[in-house]
Amino acid sequence: MSRRGGFGWLLVVAFIVVPVLEVYVLIKVGQVIGAWWTIVLLIADSIFGGWLIRREGARAWRALQQSIGSGRMPARELADGALVVLGGALMLSPGFVTDVFGFFCILPPTRPLARRLLTRLVSRRLTRPRGPGTGSGNGRRPGDDGVIRGEVVDE
Repeated sequence: MSRRGGFGWLLVVAFIVVPVLEVYVLIKVGQVIGAWWTIVLLIADSIFGGWLIRREGARAWRALQQSIGSGRMPARELADGALVVLGGALMLSPGFVTDVFGFFCILPPTRPLARRLLTRLVSRRLTRPRGPGTGSGNGRRPGDDGVIRGEVVDE
């Protein structure tokens, strides 16, 4: 599958499947606990999510600053920050399904698993083979004949 085809499916899922699933879950929850309790639960979920994002975002920021201050590469801290931002974005949309995924990205007990998934996804995207038939050309710039031109300077 080409890169563009995969992105197209991601858009279909993000803009069609997820909202339909959210409406379905909201209706089912409303049928079980009632409409008003569903609204109260959504409000409480938003308040708790906002508090959690603020707390974990501040914690991720402090860890990033400590890592940089100690001269260490902050790979884990950057991934945690990205996951908190992603989880926060998921928590912004009203509904229970996206909130579950948002909590999965934000909560400290589940974030290591989310970090492993993120690391696997990013490394797969970065190490994708490039060549004829992969949809991304041969990996060279136009006009690049593979020869590095330079000047030898003897001292």
